[in-house]
Amino acid sequence: MTERTFSILKPDATERNLTGAINAVIEKAGLRIVAQKRIKMSRADAEQFYGVHKERPFFGELVETMTSAPVVVQVLEGDGAIAKYREIMGATNPAQAADGTIRKLYAKSIGENSVHGSDAPETAKAEIAQFFPDAEIVG
Repeated sequence: MTERTFSILKPDATERNLTGAINAVIEKAGLRIVAQKRIKMSRADAEQFYGVHKERPFFGELVETMTSAPVVVQVLEGDGAIAKYREIMGATNPAQAADGTIRKLYAKSIGENSVHGSDAPETAKAEIAQFFPDAEIVG
C-alpha cells in the first residue's frame, strides 16, 4: 500500500553536508521524496513537534539541538513507507543499527542520530501537516 511518511535530516547531518548521501539511501530503498525543504526550525516548532516528550528530562536539550542548525524536512512516499523508512534509518543507537542503515553509516551518537521518521500513520499525517501545506507535496 502506497503511503507517506515524514522525515527530518537533523542538524548533525546537515552540518556535515550529508543531505545528498542520505537522500541516496532513501531513494535506493525505493522511497520517493515528494516534498523537501531546508529550514531553521523555530523553538515553537521544535517544542510542538517534540511535545510528547515535554515531561522527559532530555526535552530541553532536544529542542536546543533541533534549533541549533538547519534541518531538512521531507515527505517520503512508497509502499509501506513508514515501516520501510524506519528500517533504513536503523536503530536509534548507531552502535546497534544494522549495516547499511542511515544511522550506522552517518549517526554520531544516540543523541546525534542524523534522522527522524514517523512511527505510525496518524503521527506521519500530523508531522507532515506541521511543515508542509498540501500544495507543497508534489509527488
